[in-house]
Amino acid sequence: MNRVRILDCTLRDGGYINDFRFGEPVIRDIIAKLTKASVDIIECGFLKTGAFDPECSLYGNMAALRRHIGTKNRNLMYVAMIQYGAIGAEDIEPCDGTAADGIRVTFHEHEIEEAFVLGKELMAKGYKVFMQPVGTVTYTDEALLRLIGKINELKPYAFYIVDTLGTMYKNDLLRMFYLVDHNLDKKICVGFHSHNNLQLSFANAQELMQLNTPRNLIIDASVYGMGRGAGNLHTELVTQYINANFGLQYDNLEILEIIDQYVRPLSLRYSWGYDAAYYIASITGCHPNYGAFLLNKQTLHVQDIYAILNNLEPERRALFDKDYIAREYLRHMSRRVDDSGALAELASQLGGKKVLLLAPGKTLAEFTGRVIDLASSGEYVTVSVNFIPEQIPVDVAFISNMKRFRGVQELAEHSQRNIRVVVTSNIDTGECPDVTVVNYDSFINAEQYIVDNAGLMCMNLLKKLGVRSLLLAGFDGFGDNQRENYYDAALGMDVEAERLHRMNIATAAKISQLKTQMDIGFLTRSVYDREGKR
Repeated sequence: MNRVRILDCTLRDGGYINDFRFGEPVIRDIIAKLTKASVDIIECGFLKTGAFDPECSLYGNMAALRRHIGTKNRNLMYVAMIQYGAIGAEDIEPCDGTAADGIRVTFHEHEIEEAFVLGKELMAKGYKVFMQPVGTVTYTDEALLRLIGKINELKPYAFYIVDTLGTMYKNDLLRMFYLVDHNLDKKICVGFHSHNNLQLSFANAQELMQLNTPRNLIIDASVYGMGRGAGNLHTELVTQYINANFGLQYDNLEILEIIDQYVRPLSLRYSWGYDAAYYIASITGCHPNYGAFLLNKQTLHVQDIYAILNNLEPERRALFDKDYIAREYLRHMSRRVDDSGALAELASQLGGKKVLLLAPGKTLAEFTGRVIDLASSGEYVTVSVNFIPEQIPVDVAFISNMKRFRGVQELAEHSQRNIRVVVTSNIDTGECPDVTVVNYDSFINAEQYIVDNAGLMCMNLLKKLGVRSLLLAGFDGFGDNQRENYYDAALGMDVEAERLHRMNIATAAKISQLKTQMDIGFLTRSVYDREGKR
């Protein structure tokens, strides 16, 4: 198996998960443990102009990278990646064997000419250069053959097949490999970088390793599959497979220590790995970040994610465009209705009244008795957001999340109270006639992190209806332990910690803005209560 080498990209591809902020001691120890494990090629992170924070696996020069590598094993290779345009060859010192031995250059199809100039300059400085076209599977055969022709002229160390969208089945991989293998200079290694959208990374890696070819192969993997979206081939799986089938080459105990000490704890804070949304992104030929964007909304059924992705313009699917998917998401969610009658009815019920507004935060359980007293006092109209609490009498349930609608509708129908169910127009109410529908896009927010935050949308609606006084309960805000964010665990979300932090900041700012137009108080503890009143 000397012709097959494993490249571990945990510190680079895995860095997308935690903004590359592993911490300096952790980066050094991961490199040291991968070295002790005899992983053939260790990718230490990204090279990027001006970027150096010792806590991150991003480097503005080789001196910064050298600081993290420590003692090298001369039998292994240490590399870094350049995303074309992020740094120029003039910022990279000649290779002297003390920092990176190789540089991986990744580029889009429209950047080929410029990327090859960079590759040539790096080779002249003594680096082993890996040329990695983004989304190789999106190239036509003709375009791929033209690219291979240029690769043969450049003669880099390696050329990569990159399954950016995670769409490749065995036959797709083998067809592309044989096309590359037949036309590529025999001295150039072929690499394979896969994403696990269809859970085929490990199976495809095994197919490549079993090929009867003298070609030197490089297979990318990351510890615990760490990588954005569906993640990558697992380093510990592929190294164990080689150990079990082709003779001991790797010390997997060192890799398991990386999992135990560093990566698994990160997996409890951040999400990656197979998910239906990434599967849908793959089968619709879309960048996995589109799936992640829609998944993080936590408002969509998988059928809706499929509908949005399947309706994206074909030429815009392969490259992630956050503004584009945000517009398409809002387009899907916005089903305009004539809600003038509904707003008039709601204004007659709520306008000028004091409203007790309930969100499903953990503190709602702690203050249930007090909330029941206020809701039963006749002083307030009680409105709940995306749920109906079992013990607390509710007058109005506001629903903007289509995943929550059916459950709330059933509770309302079986309630002893006459609960008015108000839904936004993005929700297909089906055969449910007893609902009040208001326009979704009339009540969304400008800030993307809270664009369709249900609590804020409800506040926007109440402001429009003439409500001047709000008392909030259960608006706790989001903590890192997502199991502790809701009084009912069934209402929980699976959202990255960093996104929750940004949602908290944006929500607090929006509530402060609304306070200039409404009297807003907090009955329960909240991170949004900047005045600290109870």
